[in-house]
Amino acid sequence: MTPTAPRGQQSRRTRGRRAAAALVSAPLLWFTPAAAVPAGAATVTPADIHQADTYRAGADPAERADGLRADIDAILADPMLEGATSGVVVTDAVTGEVLYSEEAGTRLLPASNMKPFTTAAALQVLGADHTFGTEAVVERRPGRGAVDELYLVGGGDPALDGADLYAMAAEVAASGVTSVGDLYADDSWFDDERLVDDWWPEDEPYAYSAQISALTVAHGDRHDTGVTEVTVTATGDGEPVSVDPGAAAGYVELDNRAVTGSAGGEDTLVVDRPVGTNTIEVTGSLPVDAGPRVVLRTVDEPAGLAGHLFAQALEEHGVAVGGEVAQAEVPDEWHRPRVVAEHTSPPLEELLVPLVKFSNNGHAEMLVKSIGREVSGEGAWGAGLAAQEAALRDLGVDTSDLVLTDGSGLSRGNRVTADTVVDLLARAQEAPWYEVWHHSLPVAGDSDPFVGGTLARRMGGTPAAGAVQAKTGTMTGVSALSGYVQGPGGELYFSVVNNGHSGYAPTRVQDAIAVRLAEHLGNRIPEQAALSRHGAVAGGGELECSWELTC
Repeated sequence: MTPTAPRGQQSRRTRGRRAAAALVSAPLLWFTPAAAVPAGAATVTPADIHQADTYRAGADPAERADGLRADIDAILADPMLEGATSGVVVTDAVTGEVLYSEEAGTRLLPASNMKPFTTAAALQVLGADHTFGTEAVVERRPGRGAVDELYLVGGGDPALDGADLYAMAAEVAASGVTSVGDLYADDSWFDDERLVDDWWPEDEPYAYSAQISALTVAHGDRHDTGVTEVTVTATGDGEPVSVDPGAAAGYVELDNRAVTGSAGGEDTLVVDRPVGTNTIEVTGSLPVDAGPRVVLRTVDEPAGLAGHLFAQALEEHGVAVGGEVAQAEVPDEWHRPRVVAEHTSPPLEELLVPLVKFSNNGHAEMLVKSIGREVSGEGAWGAGLAAQEAALRDLGVDTSDLVLTDGSGLSRGNRVTADTVVDLLARAQEAPWYEVWHHSLPVAGDSDPFVGGTLARRMGGTPAAGAVQAKTGTMTGVSALSGYVQGPGGELYFSVVNNGHSGYAPTRVQDAIAVRLAEHLGNRIPEQAALSRHGAVAGGGELECSWELTC
């Protein structure tokens, strides 16, 4: 049985139920899977769904539970899941009663449902107030004026951006350093393994598979690391396209073989970074009447890009860099180097929002290595994953069915069970950092991307909107949704992990279950949305929407 949450958390949930009860006033319009499936899709019909479960005073609990199980069975009969394996668990958060269980102990690929394990362990080991530092150091003597070498030293900050480097360069100038011989980027806080062994090489150009480094530059308000923004613009018909490699201009090579096509022509543009190179390769054709194409592409050796940008910033502040810009470690003989600039990241509790809301793989892997560095002094996947599993056990999670090969879920060596995911959801509520962790989860149907995240366009206008806080997970043949549902009738933990399906991700199935759970707790459809629910639970793609920059 799931342990009861501490009194403070029970009070929070009680307040949430009262608020939900006060806010909803429209008549209950009970959810059926057929109402959520795009027109023409094969699915169960309303007549196939048991409709007995209405949240009402005096309703027979056994009848309601039977109706819930029957409805989830019917939802899982969706043709999208033909030949697939689905682990599904639903548990009452207050009583610990298991309301539904199917393949609960089957080890399955989690995709990004691995991230809740990683972030929980990071909070357990590092703490919600943990920050990450970056320093610029020189040898103590002379320490000012013309210095032979300056090192930019990374400490695993996933949010370090160009503006931060610019501010650090201003500090260097203010410290009295007037010129630098050689500038080195030092990312030795982590090891030099950039990618997990079983990540697919064909994914390497894309932001969701960026190289992992202790010194990397974040792009945009979502803090994508190890990438540059490439903008391709059509010119004249038959002429080469214009390519702007963004922040990495001068750091990456550019191979532009793409041409501008005729108006209305086929768009065959491809922006790639061939494996083993630091070259942005652009091929194909972009029609002359097409708008600019903007994509994120990874760079080779993110620390090198950080050094490149820091050199530019130093020059802008009047500190000349006369020698090479390269990667190296601070010399051992520099026992006490002089710190001439430093930057401290926001606390972990703030960094978790872009990580979890937008399912940021790079951030998750940086946390794994940071955990390893904190526990054993080794910023490596092996050390970090071992420490992560130990932290989860310390939290009370049964890890016997958990297989960890990375922190993000991109690896196909990871394994979880739906039971283990629900165990984590329950144990997390007992932790002092629970509110921080829970706040980072995407919220169903909330259009603010920094609230809704990967659920911003899912379950809007249904009883689940605002009531479901859950982590998504999607890659080819793998899809998952796990989290919490609150309502006037209580709170539920749930996990749905689908493996082995073909075609689009079965997000409509996951959403149908989540909406059904929200109804089970007495949530109503918002009045203004009662007549516009079609498409609120739609089929998905093969990757997380945030990885494809579609949410």
